[in-house]
Amino acid sequence: MITLSLESGAARVMRADVSFNVRERTGNAATRAATGDAPIMLSLESSAKAASVALTRDGRLLAQYFHDSGLTHSRTLLKMAEDILRNNDLAVADIARVAVARGPGSFTGIRIGIASAKGFAWGADIPVRAVSTLRAAASVFVDLGSGVVIFPTESPRPANDVVICPAMDARRGEVYNALFEIGIGGITRLVPDRALTADSLAEEAARSGKTYLLTGDGAHICVPAFDARGVKYRLAPALLRLQCAYGVALAAENAPDLTAAELTPNYLRASQAERLSAYPNLTYLPRER
Repeated sequence: MITLSLESGAARVMRADVSFNVRERTGNAATRAATGDAPIMLSLESSAKAASVALTRDGRLLAQYFHDSGLTHSRTLLKMAEDILRNNDLAVADIARVAVARGPGSFTGIRIGIASAKGFAWGADIPVRAVSTLRAAASVFVDLGSGVVIFPTESPRPANDVVICPAMDARRGEVYNALFEIGIGGITRLVPDRALTADSLAEEAARSGKTYLLTGDGAHICVPAFDARGVKYRLAPALLRLQCAYGVALAAENAPDLTAAELTPNYLRASQAERLSAYPNLTYLPRER
């Protein structure tokens, strides 16, 4: 079993032998391996309030487990991974690689996801792929293709006239954000991952004149600012709005393989400890999540 320990706000792997369900391929798993099916990837998403795990083969979703219960990810993430393997008659030996959202997002959530992915990679001797949480949030819309229906009363709009706008609650009056367009060739990133206020994002959107598809757990934070500036937008459907492991899997399809040692988080901004060290005379700063 992979055991996580939260010490001084950091998650680290205490045991990484991944002993649950580790067995030689048997039964259906052996049959799938013998028939030369494409390798299976296990994806993890724990960078926000919701946590999820997914199994995919060549980008096709086989199964996804999702939790938005408010329970800590240290209680839910690895249990979901164990259950999804067992219920699909798979062992860790059947997994070719693991993918994980590396941030931005909740500092503790990112640490848990990274530590879990490292544990799988080390214990099963498989590569890991790391993707931007924001890129993963946009990836679930890749099937929109060249025509996008943003408002049901309109004809499909050209994909390059619609901006996919993931927004995550970054606290302190900000959202983590990036912008993407979807075309025939897939997703094109327009700006790097960043932290900015909803007002700043809305002002930028108003200048662009394009239609925005708001997604992510911070999408609702942007609505008043977008309304105030007359930005044309639509909230993503609730089923697709929260960050999920399937998005991680889609974003990871063309990502490079890394070793567990090469896997690092992307917090995007300094942690509380780093901020305190920069201002040693301060006794309190708002805690990161």
